[in-house]
Amino acid sequence: MKLEKIIENLEIIEQKGDMNIDITNIHSDSRKIKQNGLFVAIKGYDQNGLDYLDSAIKNGAIAVVVEKDVEIEKLPKSLSIIKVENTRKSLAIMSCNLYDNPSKKFKLIGITGTKGKTTTTFMTKALLESHGLKVGLIGSIAVYIGDKKLEDTDRTTPESVEIQKHFAQMAEENVDVAIIEVSSQALKLERVTGCDFDIGVFTNLTEDHISKNEHADMEEYFQCKASLFDKCKIGITNADDAIAKRLTDRKCTLKTFGISNPADITADEKTLIITQTSTKFTVTMDGKKEDFEISIPGKFSVYNALGAISVAHEFGVTPEEMKQALKDLRVLGRNEPVPNKLGLTILIDYAHTPSSLQSILESVKAYAKGRIICAWGVGGDRDRAKRPIMGEISGTLADYTILMSDQVRTEDPMQILRDIEVGVKKVGGKYTIIEDRTEGIRHALKIATKEDIIVIPGLGHDLYIERNHVKYPYDERKVIAKLVDELIESGEKTPE
Repeated sequence: MKLEKIIENLEIIEQKGDMNIDITNIHSDSRKIKQNGLFVAIKGYDQNGLDYLDSAIKNGAIAVVVEKDVEIEKLPKSLSIIKVENTRKSLAIMSCNLYDNPSKKFKLIGITGTKGKTTTTFMTKALLESHGLKVGLIGSIAVYIGDKKLEDTDRTTPESVEIQKHFAQMAEENVDVAIIEVSSQALKLERVTGCDFDIGVFTNLTEDHISKNEHADMEEYFQCKASLFDKCKIGITNADDAIAKRLTDRKCTLKTFGISNPADITADEKTLIITQTSTKFTVTMDGKKEDFEISIPGKFSVYNALGAISVAHEFGVTPEEMKQALKDLRVLGRNEPVPNKLGLTILIDYAHTPSSLQSILESVKAYAKGRIICAWGVGGDRDRAKRPIMGEISGTLADYTILMSDQVRTEDPMQILRDIEVGVKKVGGKYTIIEDRTEGIRHALKIATKEDIIVIPGLGHDLYIERNHVKYPYDERKVIAKLVDELIESGEKTPE
């Protein structure tokens, strides 16, 4: 595509060089630039894209988009140069242009919120597919078209150019609906700018992502999340979430779901039956009551289901189709049971906020016969204020807490655990600190009986552990299987 076509609708401050050249690829990562590429030099939190311009040129960049404060006279004269007001927004718009605005070719659903995004996306996908629709999904775990997994992902919402590339493939394969998890960072950093949303879902908002590289405070966090409702035609929100109730003055048509408060689609709390393997509840929609069962225990799972049911209702999915689709659905790393030779109850979950940790532990407490052993930590380089709060939650709701490393990133792992320890101590919880995650899990397996429940929050679907910008492969399911084998071989535990 000609560069002059790609840069349509940009807020251009200045341009220099040939705008009639052919561009075949765009990226803000110099390593991903190919021959006849357009490099977008974004100034990020820690790095400046201009520092990688030589690398981009070496890889095939023939044009560059730069920030408004860059002196373009100092850039290589061989390049076509565009200076813009906002490089992140420009990257999104140009990506839409390059891929011919693929999100206009199918229905697009965006799901945002602090917790529940991933489960709600998978539930929604299953419900729509039960109605015969072809569905694409972009989220925290992977990118899918139907049952086909295109690639694994390592962030909630990809960069804008990656989103449009995936959407283009979905359009080419004639999907009817695409679903995307939309993080607050994606909204703040313009990754979904240009996406043509039909429906937006707001699951909830709780304390998270408050740090120097994320959001300054809860109000900014909320406003970023809420901006999704300015991009869609129909907005669906949780009537029971105090902050979500503020979504009353947005541009879309608002619809609601809930349990405690009046809503368009509701679940009756009196009908909730939560067991170790399922949750049953009754939903009222269109004035009729329908009985549902899902294979993910916990009240929070009902909220996720209600969000998905609300979307499916907009597409005319019948209650019977919904019931069948939800009954046996499971989601990787979301209250996920881990089969094992010891016959222990082990749950892996992505809980990494105070509210999500409280939800998983409260749901387990409702059916636990023995002790709740909670083995966990929190990620480094993120909101430190939540650490002691989560420590209090684990110290209060779990019978025994094992503090161990999570995604430490660039922080001192022991300092992270000491921050959590403050909260556990405050409420007098029983605990131990084992810095190494594998050894922490080993300890949980050794002390657990068949009456106990081991809850391992944190990594969830992540298949790696990150330290100092390096991601090391780490699948907790495989780790658990290996540890169980070792405990059996050593005679420390007896198989079921």
